[in-house]
Amino acid sequence: MLVWTRAGRTLVLTVFGLVLTVVFVAPIGTVVAAALAGSWTGPLPSNLGLANFSQALTGDDAASLTVSLQTAVLAGAFALVLGTWAALAAREAPGWCRRGTDAVFHLPVAVPSVAIGLGVLIAFNERPLLLGGTKWIVILAHSVLVLAYAFSAVSAALDRLDPEYRRAAESLGAGPVRVLCQVTLPLLLPALGAAAGLSIALSMGELGASIMVYPATWRTLPVTIFGQTDRGEIFTAAAGTSLLVLVTLVSLVLLGRLRGRAAVR
Repeated sequence: MLVWTRAGRTLVLTVFGLVLTVVFVAPIGTVVAAALAGSWTGPLPSNLGLANFSQALTGDDAASLTVSLQTAVLAGAFALVLGTWAALAAREAPGWCRRGTDAVFHLPVAVPSVAIGLGVLIAFNERPLLLGGTKWIVILAHSVLVLAYAFSAVSAALDRLDPEYRRAAESLGAGPVRVLCQVTLPLLLPALGAAAGLSIALSMGELGASIMVYPATWRTLPVTIFGQTDRGEIFTAAAGTSLLVLVTLVSLVLLGRLRGRAAVR
């Protein structure tokens, strides 16, 4: 945009392509190649096939993928509901209260996920809130981590929302509940879809907090992949990683289509 000559544009596009290849395409391509490889002793993989994917789609790996999906959906739903409620409440609160709410909800972003996992483990490992050893402590940890992103997405959408819509509805006699359900929330649907997609994507790939709190019966796919790499099972781990990326991308595409339909409406 700021480069006017053809040679300059070509140079900028070339540099951008090289950076994109090195930072994104090459690592993902290497993982996919390793997932297809039976061995890799030379510069290129050999004995290519789908054996690693077959193993990743059976047994503990398949169970871990299912666990990751369930955790991401539940944590994303919880974060979306609580983040939307907090954003709506903070919008009507005094300035000092809104700033405090922003700070509290963004706190998980400012600290390592391992610290969040340890905090959740300590806080919810005693009665009356005994969640240790259950799937709910994993879901709770993921919810805390993705809550900030859901809150931020909805808050930003609320800041861009034209207040005249609400005033027009109120002038026609609509009460607060009706304005919320029939005016505000429908206008926020694209932002809610974006927040849900981001929350699910982040939850699917979360490792730091999960490895602190997960029980043996509720092991997410990133934890399983970490264990496989630790044991030297690189090709199996690469197949699991490829499936994790694929499922996450499919989820984002589906949520993106729903968000697009909501924006059209």
